[in-house]
Parts: sequence; C-alpha cells; structure tokens
Amino acid sequence: MHAIMLKAKLHRAEVTHAVLDYEGSCAIDGEWLDLSGIREYEQIQIYNVDNGERFTTYAIRGEEGSKIISVNGAAAHKAKVGDRLIICAYAHYSEAELANFKPRVLYMAPGNELSHTSNAIPVQVA
Repeated sequence: MHAIMLKAKLHRAEVTHAVLDYEGSCAIDGEWLDLSGIREYEQIQIYNVDNGERFTTYAIRGEEGSKIISVNGAAAHKAKVGDRLIICAYAHYSEAELANFKPRVLYMAPGNELSHTSNAIPVQVA
C-alpha cells in the first residue's frame, strides 16, 4: 500500500515577483529548495493565503540567498507581489517509509526571512 503525503512545505512565503511573460513555474530561492527537499522541476501546489487561489505548477531554482518567490506565466494571474503563499510538495510513500515519515516545513517571517524549520505540523486545538 502507498500513501500520498506532504513531503515539504514553505509556510507563508511572500511573493517577490509575478511575471506574466515567462514560460511558467515558480522560482524559489535555491537555499530553500535545498532545505525543504523540493527538487527543481518538481510539481508543487500553491495556496494563496491572501486571495484563496490554489494552483499547481513546478519549482525552478532561484538565486541562492535571494529570498525570491516568483510566480510566473499564467499563474501570475493568481498571485501578486506581497501575497503570502503556502507552497507544498507531495510524494508517494510505502508503508515501510511511513513508519518514520516526517515532512520538512520551512516557516517564513515577514520579508521572507526564514523563521525556523520543523519536521512536524503543530496539533490544532479546538
């Protein structure tokens, strides 16, 4: 049996660029790709916290240390500079892999400063 699980998440990353006349994709600071385990050209889901848009694209490597989050191509209609995004990657895992499975989460502070990382999502309280 296999399960599709959250592999990695950038929580509340801020859009720095929205470029309509680009081939497509979402450029993400290369350091964040490495920290999160998201690979270049990997499919990602993007959830716009500010306008509720949800869309699928793929990650491309942005300049390391640039703090870039550039939503490109048609997706640029779904996010504008300053919008806060949740960027997620999912993967298939076997039952054996799930025994010790934990996602990699990067929490972003204002200005796209990396606040902290975690391997767990906080428990939601009632």
